[in-house]
Amino acid sequence: MMAIPACGILSASLRRRASAPIAVIAIALAGCSIPLESLTPSAGPREEPTQSTASANIASLSRSIRASPDDPVGYNMRGLALAQAGRTDEALADFNKAISLDPNYGQAFANRGTLYRKSKRLEEAMADYDRAVTLDPNYAPAWFGRGMIYKARNQTAQALEDFNRAIALRSDDAEALYNRGVLHQGERQYQPAIDDFSSAHGLVPQQVEPLLGRALSYLALGQAKEAAADLDEAVQNDPQNAQLWMNRGLAYERLGDRDKAAGSYARAIGLRPGDEAARTGLARVGGKPG
Repeated sequence: MMAIPACGILSASLRRRASAPIAVIAIALAGCSIPLESLTPSAGPREEPTQSTASANIASLSRSIRASPDDPVGYNMRGLALAQAGRTDEALADFNKAISLDPNYGQAFANRGTLYRKSKRLEEAMADYDRAVTLDPNYAPAWFGRGMIYKARNQTAQALEDFNRAIALRSDDAEALYNRGVLHQGERQYQPAIDDFSSAHGLVPQQVEPLLGRALSYLALGQAKEAAADLDEAVQNDPQNAQLWMNRGLAYERLGDRDKAAGSYARAIGLRPGDEAARTGLARVGGKPG
């Protein structure tokens, strides 16, 4: 699963630069036979700070709030730490407090919007993101978060515009690059998708989703050799991922390497016995389930 490391806690004096987005992304792919199938977002596990680190951050921020109880930045930053620790209700209370102290605090609106989005309260999230981009148009996470809502609603043009804005403001945003790649792929714009997946992979090389997305786009362009190379790397990083093995089988099948294709399909079936696409692929290359 793809998880973008959260930014560290910043000092209150850096209020307008306090940017750690709470959102992380993860994807799951439906079984893919010969035609390319689209990537779709789903909830999944994410990397979190250790309990001791999170508790220490929250405790430190709580001391800062006690020293300056009317400073909205402290509440915003503690809200981020609480959200990272999974303490959603407390995080929401802190973002509400920050906004009540400063109704023009765009970053607090964006962070609250992300909590709403993660809780499927999309109308409230959209209202907060709209407010955030109006108040602080240079805050990239607000554009990214709103883009994710547009993406979930299949409003591709609007999502693409927001991801473009997020990336223009923060070119090292692997989440935005990855999700823009997914949009390009869904529109059959495979080369732009490959470019975005490549950029995301360069930023988070340990994650397999950009490699898988790029491999699928390579397959759509008939570049099976490049797809196989990406999937070789991906299965090294995540050998228990049946979807990777399934698509590796497809890549090697297209290359005419029946042994590697059969081995990959068999691995996919071993990990996910109900994978009919892998079983069909294995039969095509003359293999037999174990």
